Amino acid sequence: MIPCSFHAQPMQQTLVILVVGLSPALVGEHTPHLANLVSRGGMRPLRAVTPAVTCTAQSTLVTGLPPSEHGIVANGWYFRDMAEVWLWRQCNRLVEGEKIWEAAKARDPDFTCAKMFWWYNMYSTADWSATPRPMYPADGRKIPDHYTYPAELHDELDQKLGQFPLFKFWGPMADITSSQWISDATCHMMETRQPTLTLTYLPHLDYNLQRLGPDLSHPKIQEDLNQVDALCGELIATANKTGQEVIVVSEYGITPVTDAIHINRALRENGLIAVRDEQGREQLDAGASTAFAVADHQIAHIYVSDPARVAEVRAIVEQLDGVEQVLGEDEKKAWGLDHARSGELVAISKADRWFSYYYWLDDARAPDYSRTVDIHRKPGYDPVELFIDPDIKAPMVAVGSRIARKKLGFRTLLDVISNCETTLVKGSHGRPTDSPDHGPLVISSNAALLPDGEVLATDFKALVLGHVFRDQT
Repeated sequence: MIPCSFHAQPMQQTLVILVVGLSPALVGEHTPHLANLVSRGGMRPLRAVTPAVTCTAQSTLVTGLPPSEHGIVANGWYFRDMAEVWLWRQCNRLVEGEKIWEAAKARDPDFTCAKMFWWYNMYSTADWSATPRPMYPADGRKIPDHYTYPAELHDELDQKLGQFPLFKFWGPMADITSSQWISDATCHMMETRQPTLTLTYLPHLDYNLQRLGPDLSHPKIQEDLNQVDALCGELIATANKTGQEVIVVSEYGITPVTDAIHINRALRENGLIAVRDEQGREQLDAGASTAFAVADHQIAHIYVSDPARVAEVRAIVEQLDGVEQVLGEDEKKAWGLDHARSGELVAISKADRWFSYYYWLDDARAPDYSRTVDIHRKPGYDPVELFIDPDIKAPMVAVGSRIARKKLGFRTLLDVISNCETTLVKGSHGRPTDSPDHGPLVISSNAALLPDGEVLATDFKALVLGHVFRDQT
């Protein structure tokens, strides 16, 4: 345990790089900078929490708490008091518990933290922060942008780096561009603010690991590893100028998958889901439904409005092909998921499957957002957003023409995503990985500050504080 008393010894500047999807199996010949960091320090497997998804994992990393205590039970959940499903919220006040930077500030008031693009990064107590935040004018456009604290940092980063490349951050066009912008912004913060602790986030590997699967023999995966490793090299070089310790961490490992489990369609077929007809398209009516699932990669929170029907719903879900197990009240406690935001039941898929959010039975009646990139309107996570509909013969023309119409002020949908080709997705995450080699990791430039065995996600906060305050684990 790290003592809570004031630490008179000078603090050690520390850089934490979160490389999404990085696993021990991917560190090697295609990641020379990371391999060099392992050689001069050390690498350990990280035992992730469940669900091993972005918002939950990051919240555990920064608080040292399981989901049952910090409250982030997935990337989104059913807000019962609003009768609405919301994913990808950004307010840090949703995360319960003391954060790394708050604990450090309590130990030494001179401590400072720059939190660059980690999630829940609006209204946090970090000294500097930046996070994706599009503008949504009343005419229906979606304009790439980001939110910062303090506010003037926004224009400073824009002036130096240009507009944040939001459409390269997620969706079918996602590539190294967004991670490069974040890396450059992080280097700028280290050079101009010199924070005690810098947290940065590189999402690049996530895209093709989901599109193609974690196949190290695939040329695109090798290229992605080279690209994200080069960014790590730039960040490490910037940190080395001031003698910083460097930690690399990942939230989860990605495993191969074959297809989705259409959990909501099964609930619909059993008369448990209610929908509203809106101009011939069906909208999920969560507040009127007896049971529905918020699908999130390889886990699904199932909300059941009638306690007397929980056993019935559980039996339906347990019989679905691809479901590994269903957690009830007792099991949720054992898995650290017994929080009021969790569903009455939580389903976990088998290793080679994932959960779709689809609730409609007729594709002609699917909601208009189903074929668009719309992470806030969809009542569940949709990895198919990473793909252009394979039936579109000239995808760049299709995307370009729709964007042009939007820029001209016409209301139009960017409906270029398939709403049924779930077999396109080749990689997923969320359940515990069967092998530590394919799960998340921790790399440190200081091997003496790493434990002998695996690092628990709940111990990562203490690990970072140990680097900053030079405490031996």
